Amino acid sequence: MKKWFHSWRAALRIARRDAWRSKGRSFLVLAMIALPIMGVSAADLTLRSAELSTTETLEREMGAADARLSSPSMGGEAIFQAPDARLYEPARVLKENEPYPEGPTDVRKAAPKNARLLPDTVGRAKLETEHGLLATEVRELKATDPMAAGIMDLTEGRFPAQEGEVAATTAFLKKSGLKVGGKLTARHLDREYRITGAYELPSSLKTDQINALPGAFIKPLNEALKKAELGTDYGSTTYLAAVEGGFTWNMVKETNTRGVIVDSRAVTLSKPADSEVPLYQKPGFTKYSMDGPGFQAEELTALATVVSLALLEICLLAGPAFAVGARRSRRQLGLVGANGGERSHIRAIVLAGGLVLGAAAAVIGTTLGVVLSITLQGTFEEMMDARFGAFDARPLELLGIALLAVFTGTMAALVPAVTSSRQSVLSSLTGRRGIRRSSRVLPVIGLIAVALGATIALAGSLMLESFVIVGAGAIIAELGIVALTPVLVGLFGRLGGFLPLSPRLALRDAVRNRGRTAPAVAAVLAAVAGTVAVATYAASDEAQQKAAYTAQAPHGSVIVTDENSRDVPAIRTAVQRTIPVGVRADVDRLVVGKSTCAMYDDDPACGRYVLMIPQAKKCPLYSDGAVPNGEDPAARFTVEQRRALAKDWRCKNEQGPYQGEVVVADEKLLKVLGIKNPAAEQALKSGKAITFKKQHVGDGGTVNIKVVTDIKAADKALETGKEEPGVIKSFPVHEVTGDVNAWGFQTVLPPAALKSAGAMKAVPYGSYVLTDGGVADKDLQKLEDELSRIGTSISLSVEKGYESDTSIVLVALAAFAALITIGAAGIATGLSQADAEADLKTLAAVGAPPRVRRTLSGFQCGVVATMGVVLGTAAGVLPAVGLLLTERRDEQSWYEDALNSGYEMPAPYVPIIMPWETLGALLVVVPLGAVLLAALMTRSRGALARRETT
Repeated sequence: MKKWFHSWRAALRIARRDAWRSKGRSFLVLAMIALPIMGVSAADLTLRSAELSTTETLEREMGAADARLSSPSMGGEAIFQAPDARLYEPARVLKENEPYPEGPTDVRKAAPKNARLLPDTVGRAKLETEHGLLATEVRELKATDPMAAGIMDLTEGRFPAQEGEVAATTAFLKKSGLKVGGKLTARHLDREYRITGAYELPSSLKTDQINALPGAFIKPLNEALKKAELGTDYGSTTYLAAVEGGFTWNMVKETNTRGVIVDSRAVTLSKPADSEVPLYQKPGFTKYSMDGPGFQAEELTALATVVSLALLEICLLAGPAFAVGARRSRRQLGLVGANGGERSHIRAIVLAGGLVLGAAAAVIGTTLGVVLSITLQGTFEEMMDARFGAFDARPLELLGIALLAVFTGTMAALVPAVTSSRQSVLSSLTGRRGIRRSSRVLPVIGLIAVALGATIALAGSLMLESFVIVGAGAIIAELGIVALTPVLVGLFGRLGGFLPLSPRLALRDAVRNRGRTAPAVAAVLAAVAGTVAVATYAASDEAQQKAAYTAQAPHGSVIVTDENSRDVPAIRTAVQRTIPVGVRADVDRLVVGKSTCAMYDDDPACGRYVLMIPQAKKCPLYSDGAVPNGEDPAARFTVEQRRALAKDWRCKNEQGPYQGEVVVADEKLLKVLGIKNPAAEQALKSGKAITFKKQHVGDGGTVNIKVVTDIKAADKALETGKEEPGVIKSFPVHEVTGDVNAWGFQTVLPPAALKSAGAMKAVPYGSYVLTDGGVADKDLQKLEDELSRIGTSISLSVEKGYESDTSIVLVALAAFAALITIGAAGIATGLSQADAEADLKTLAAVGAPPRVRRTLSGFQCGVVATMGVVLGTAAGVLPAVGLLLTERRDEQSWYEDALNSGYEMPAPYVPIIMPWETLGALLVVVPLGAVLLAALMTRSRGALARRETT
């Protein structure tokens, strides 16, 4: 025991002294190990800090209150709710076809008598800014009340203390151009407010919001809007509650009996058993959770994949460093053997080098990870639109990451240690490497690993639908490619005959020294594989989102609508005046009753219309029939019949953007929407309707619309299973056939066709505008300003086509992977240059000019980087393809389930897109950067090598 201790103590001292003597090589080793450790530790700290605790989440949602009370708008009827208040239902079982109870609930009367309540009202207003108008959220909450502490974080000034004061979020101030101390006004409100402070919402940093005292803003604004007959927005009010002893689960259930929802702090921190939740015991209720095994498995899979790739990255980056270090120290190791040292002593010295440098890298890497996490916290918070919670440094996790560095550093030195111990003392002292033969077993193992890994990954994606298996197979295949690297390097050597002198010499040197080249290539390979995998998945996801995008109109079109038909003529005038109009198609909507009836109006004076479909053209899946106990009509058919009917043209159920799928417009609408159909244009000119759905065409070539004037009688008839009463109006129709993009419109009536429509009439609704050369941002801002002066319910949209919505996570992963790729290439090629220093000294000895030395050094590094990039590209495609195939299989399964139910959803489209731009950049930038870096770092004149004295 004592002998073992002293031998290892000596080995550690020798390793420490050797590391200090060879500072350049030690720095490379430290960088290789510390770089991934820094990334892993920074990621751990960032994720832990971004993950809010339950207490922090409650503080942001309800401050220091014990509960938040809200109304479900069920008229005060007793309810059952889930402990987290996300799900709730009426306590009694509703009868068949009985609608949900409706009506307001007075929360203040339903709250416990000993509770202190603080109202929290949220509404919206159009506020005047330095640039025009900005639709902004208004929150009336006394932020200085102790119950509200934590909901808003004050950053400047103070919260309002009087009715004429407001505070604003920093996002609103930045966007509006206003400042603390300035004045704030709202459209249609003839009073000013002084901005007393700035604050931010910790979980929503980009929200535009102002804060006022209860009753100081929304109430006077609604009174002004009501007086101007512009409609009102009363906002929604919840109540923060403080109760001595906390809001217990029994108190929650008691409050539920009075029709109020309660989100309780005490219940969230200590949830009751499912048996104590009446909602879960209600007949027919199914508990659903977003935190089920499937979501946990996905998170664990991602975590395991990241840890595995980090471990692999460290091994591949550190292994070549210790191999080169052992060769550079072979004379020192030979002297140990010449003085009676055993092979175990030599192994201990090399292993101790891994232990020393691994420990140093662990300390440096974790320290830099902490610094990096703290430094980038503000940037990540802005990207995530939320503040992190308390800085959450978990010592055990950081210790585990540090021990991982020590372990992998030691293991990376294991093979060089064994190799060095097997060398004879004579060869170590003379510096001769002897004849080295490539292993014939390792390539066979590599081929088997590649085949096995690819098979496992494909099986996981095509048959087992498991992300875990796909990730495991990809890692095995990548390890196989690493094992094949020496052979592949030899194959690259055959290209030397086609290259000029310097790159040919560099390639021959790389092939001749495969023990040095292969690990360095493998290190770059591992980093590039991660970049390619992320980039391939991101490019494919981008293509999938783009294909799924549904445009409202042709690119560049402007769509403006308003349910208040009185304001539409002024809206059309403003549009014509402010933007470059090419063609403007005015669109009207159908109303039954008063012209002021809105869509889906509950006013008894307003009726409705129904687009009739002939019985022969109705979808059998949904047509009336003998269905017992109100079951799904589709249950009458077999799976094969439902699949066939799902593809039947009668069961196509596309929904248009307007009530009843009918719009009133002339032939200009077809021009704006890019529909070139002369027959359809002529039909509209002649007063004939057009339709894009053959289901709408009735007998005699007409489209039939039922006009319902008595809503109550119609609803009563429907409840009893009878046909609703009404008058049917028929209009001649032209059916548009062929492949036509109708942009959501299905039936168009010309204005002239409504002369004999009786109680049904057309009222202005909006316009579709095809612009002349697009719309500039300043023109849109002018238009929004003018529209805001006209009304409050105007909807304005510009069809800009698909805009990239790639996840910030994918972007961050791609950037991090690219950074690791360049870093690994630079470190690995720098290590190769250090190992090739003897060749450079030989060139200097024979009189080679500095340019030759720089060129050779640069190409030596460029060869390593090029091989790594090429092989890494091939290795990185496999995991991305496997994940995409798994996703494609999942979506195909959902598609088949929908067909089995009689519903045809869009066919799944999960493309596999190669990121050619990224691959091209990797193939050019990384090798070129390695060449330039190595050439710049190579000294023009190196000192000649001197024989070491014995």
